[in-house]
Amino acid sequence: MALVASIYKGAFQLPEFSLKDAHGESHSLKGALGEHGLVVAFTCNHCPYAIAVWPRLVRHAATLKAMGINTVAINPNIHPDFPEDNVDAMREKLVEWGIDFPYLADETQEVAKAFDAQCTPDIYMFDKDGELYYHGRIDDYWKDEARVNTEELLPAAQALVSGEPAPQPQHPTIGCSIKWLD
Repeated sequence: MALVASIYKGAFQLPEFSLKDAHGESHSLKGALGEHGLVVAFTCNHCPYAIAVWPRLVRHAATLKAMGINTVAINPNIHPDFPEDNVDAMREKLVEWGIDFPYLADETQEVAKAFDAQCTPDIYMFDKDGELYYHGRIDDYWKDEARVNTEELLPAAQALVSGEPAPQPQHPTIGCSIKWLD
């Protein structure tokens, strides 16, 4: 597990990358920007932290889309030692978890490295111009949604859409470390 602090002190622009989804269709990150922005979630299929927040991410993605903020999930754990995270398994999870936004495979881990992503899940929200607005957790209790006291991603999205400054502090995410190839 890794506790990840928000590392961006200045501006960080959404990098231009294209990745294939679980069905082999290519998606551009910048092309995925919604009217008001984009949430990029580094996640996977096997990590208990990621598994615990997937239902919230799927549900929040619908709320975010209605606000003009699109969502993409990126799996950086395409690793021979973790077959439960391979592209075939991703296709299964699309159905099992009802994922209705792009779930992309970062097979070279180039995108995760460009973001300096550290764990799964690791959540980034960009404004409509592709500038990082929020890097933090979904809420204050990853393990059990019934014990959440404070939502964090959705209020940050509401602030973004309203033109308000990014919320502070932005609490670090917690999750399984990315399974780096090298």
